[in-house]
Amino acid sequence: MEEIFTDRNCESDSIAHSGIINKLDERYYYVSIIAQKSCSNCYSKGLCSITDLNDQIIEVPRKHNNDRKVGDEVEVLMKKSLGVRAVLLGYILPFVLLLSTLILTYEISESEGLAGAAAIFILIPYYFVLYALKERLKSTFVFSIR
Repeated sequence: MEEIFTDRNCESDSIAHSGIINKLDERYYYVSIIAQKSCSNCYSKGLCSITDLNDQIIEVPRKHNNDRKVGDEVEVLMKKSLGVRAVLLGYILPFVLLLSTLILTYEISESEGLAGAAAIFILIPYYFVLYALKERLKSTFVFSIR
């Protein structure tokens, strides 16, 4: 039976991290994430890499009639399904692309060096496409404040 942890930092439908608003403008709050020890008990810890980074700044869209100010402590939320999508785009798809290119190129050319180089170089267009879709991905991966 699967155990689901329910603490303040890990809800069943979202991933939450504490942070402090360190800057804001017309469109966004810029929240500095505070890494917490409780993340080690979180059910979603395998999907979340925010706590691995020392000084992560998250852009959170401002809602109308929200009176937060610089220095306020907030909780930044993201849906778990978006975390899975981020892992898929950032780790799993590039790995599958690299591995399939390596195998296919080796089968065709029988050259390990060429297969290795092709496998590495195939990631350049992949990450270029991700970069080109940055604004679209930014609108998909939306954070909120609680």
